[in-house]
Amino acid sequence: MSLTFHWFLPTNGDSRHVVGGGHGTPVTAAGGDRPPSIGYLTQIARAAEDLGFVGALTPTGAWCEDAWLTTAMLSQQTERLKFLVAFRPGFVSPTLAAQMASTYQRQTGGRLLLNVVTGGESREQRAYGDFLDKDARYARTGEFLEIVRGLWAGDTVDLAGEHLQVQDARLARLPDPVPEVYFGGSSPVAGEIAARHSDVYLTWGEPPAQVAEKIAWIRGLAEKEGRTVRFGIRLHVITRDTAEQAWAEADRLLQGFDPATVRSVQEGLARSESEGQRRMLALHGGSSGRLEIHPNLWAGIGLVRGGAGTALVGSHDEVADRVEEYHRLGIDEFVLSGYPHLEEAYWFGEGVLPRLQARGLWAHPHKEAAALAAPQVLFGS
Repeated sequence: MSLTFHWFLPTNGDSRHVVGGGHGTPVTAAGGDRPPSIGYLTQIARAAEDLGFVGALTPTGAWCEDAWLTTAMLSQQTERLKFLVAFRPGFVSPTLAAQMASTYQRQTGGRLLLNVVTGGESREQRAYGDFLDKDARYARTGEFLEIVRGLWAGDTVDLAGEHLQVQDARLARLPDPVPEVYFGGSSPVAGEIAARHSDVYLTWGEPPAQVAEKIAWIRGLAEKEGRTVRFGIRLHVITRDTAEQAWAEADRLLQGFDPATVRSVQEGLARSESEGQRRMLALHGGSSGRLEIHPNLWAGIGLVRGGAGTALVGSHDEVADRVEEYHRLGIDEFVLSGYPHLEEAYWFGEGVLPRLQARGLWAHPHKEAAALAAPQVLFGS
């Protein structure tokens, strides 16, 4: 099976420096270097599409542009790229969300993927009018996905849950195809929801040994539910022709971190209720002293950015080696990003993907589809 690669749309702004923000922390000043206009995001989306990325993740939260609206606009500027839209179940009715997804599929030719984000920061949730605690938010997410999946299956849904209630809910038009659900989380309740409802379990870029533990955990929970789940990983990338060039770029980014900003961001992230964020912080401990936590795995991004905080750094061959290492653990999908996102898409797409193709691990999805669809011409009598 060919590996699947997704890119990232920086709807919080882009820069040649790391743009911080997320998980309750504000976007850093670098986010204003390249504002997230439709024009600029279209450049990134088209580059990703041409290079062979299947989809593009769009984040959610008060720190970025709305994912649904932005990707709906971008879908009209692209042809094949799918959009991995992050959304929070507590902010919209499950029936409306199911209807929105169905409409999205029809209007884009089936290019919607859903990244369900329960929300790990109560302070940010309250700003949106959501006053449930973390465990209750996860319970609501489970009810939400139960309703949505029933509607997508064509059922008439009645549910009187602890947090959500619907009666005689039904979709007039079903989505085709049904959007795949991506879900992440490191707490016990998150694992239960993922095993019961997700198609792809996403983890942030922890060292391989920790990722292997997560895969075994989710796989075991899914087996108890009579399900199978695929696995993906969220990472940044800094890949160059030589390892020296790649690490020089990582050092350049690190030198651009203002110490006061690092302290402020780390203080904010330390208050996070997210178990995944806690695990990210533990990788570097708020210090720039030892950031290579596994060969070619660099934790520097997490000093100023919430959420995914690690990057694969090295030559194209070394980065391909690390991708293959994660794949051997069971990772089939990679959600990647880099600063700036336009240029880094090309570094990875033109540097690493051909090497993975030569190893038989990847094939360009759009070129492969075009070849299958092309008419056959027979010569001779």
